[in-house]
Amino acid sequence: MSESVYIETSILGYLTARPSRNLILVANAEVTREWWDKRRSEFDLYTSQAVLQEVAQGDSEIATQRLEILQGFPLLDLNQAVFDLAEQFMARSNLPAKADVDSVHIAASTVHGMDYLLTWNCKHIANPRIQRKLAEISLDLGYELPILCTPYELLGD
Repeated sequence: MSESVYIETSILGYLTARPSRNLILVANAEVTREWWDKRRSEFDLYTSQAVLQEVAQGDSEIATQRLEILQGFPLLDLNQAVFDLAEQFMARSNLPAKADVDSVHIAASTVHGMDYLLTWNCKHIANPRIQRKLAEISLDLGYELPILCTPYELLGD
């Protein structure tokens, strides 16, 4: 059985990114496309309604592209256990109030036992200082936090 990956909103943003002069954005987009083209087939990919809602926003042409990429993806159920865990993440961790949707992504991937949550959101999700506290909260509530990482970290052999 393949390892499972929750695809978070920022991944779709980089897959559909317009050309940029910002070298970091260009590099992140390239790494994302490389992982998508060469490695994603090695994993079972999932997303959630929270991601679909986020990627549907903004420029309608790009939003349509993002939604097309996710067509046919299994959606993790945003059930009461997910919302309860997200609430605990917000109350007991160092996530800021504006990270409420991020807490839902993390909780959905945790409750549904994903191996990885793939993101470029290194401020609120793939942040080692925040992850430590999220892992403690997860364990306290009987869950195991998935590995929260960028596509770069999943490119290795």
